[in-house]
Amino acid sequence: MGKYFKGILGPFAGLVGTVVGATWKGLWVMRSRPVSTGKAPTEAQMIQRSRFALMSQFLSPVTELIRIGYQAYNQEQSPYKVAFKQNIDEAITGVYPLLTINYAQLSIAKGRLLAVHSDVEVAGTTAGQLDITWTNNAPVDSTNGSDRIYLLAYNPGLQKYVMVKSAAARSAAQYDMAVPLDWSGNMVHVWLFFVTVNGKLVSDSVHMGPVPVV
Repeated sequence: MGKYFKGILGPFAGLVGTVVGATWKGLWVMRSRPVSTGKAPTEAQMIQRSRFALMSQFLSPVTELIRIGYQAYNQEQSPYKVAFKQNIDEAITGVYPLLTINYAQLSIAKGRLLAVHSDVEVAGTTAGQLDITWTNNAPVDSTNGSDRIYLLAYNPGLQKYVMVKSAAARSAAQYDMAVPLDWSGNMVHVWLFFVTVNGKLVSDSVHMGPVPVV
């Protein structure tokens, strides 16, 4: 992969001759055009492609949240690529071709900020709403509960998401998350994590579910 800033063509995207132009972390880059061998893929290749497709289908719609949740890893690779690799290694289960995502093992945030675990509850008690409660476990000599909670709800039956950024302070200890009314009767998965007010520190995400929606 080569980086370029100026040239007779200027920045470009897509296939030109034998190279492909694209952007990577704000830089224009060129890659060699993929070469087709004409050979049928092996079973190992089919498995890997299936795993990639499965994880990409889930993570791509929540890229914005992944960039926040994995911001601490924005070095040689993008936050999305780090999250993708971790989850494809840890959160896919089953035997090909019946591969599925193990939502309990899936992570959307990873960092050093204090997380919450056993003291989180998610319940659907009202139509179009998930009641989320937790304990303000921030030590008084740290952030004093000012961290903001970020939420992701996923409905696998409908393959739809609801994301809420900076929903409430850790000290609030509760948040009523609105979800579509057509989710009624469905089971959903919820992930939550905390971010400091200045946006620089993130906690590990916590998974809750499956949770029935009223």
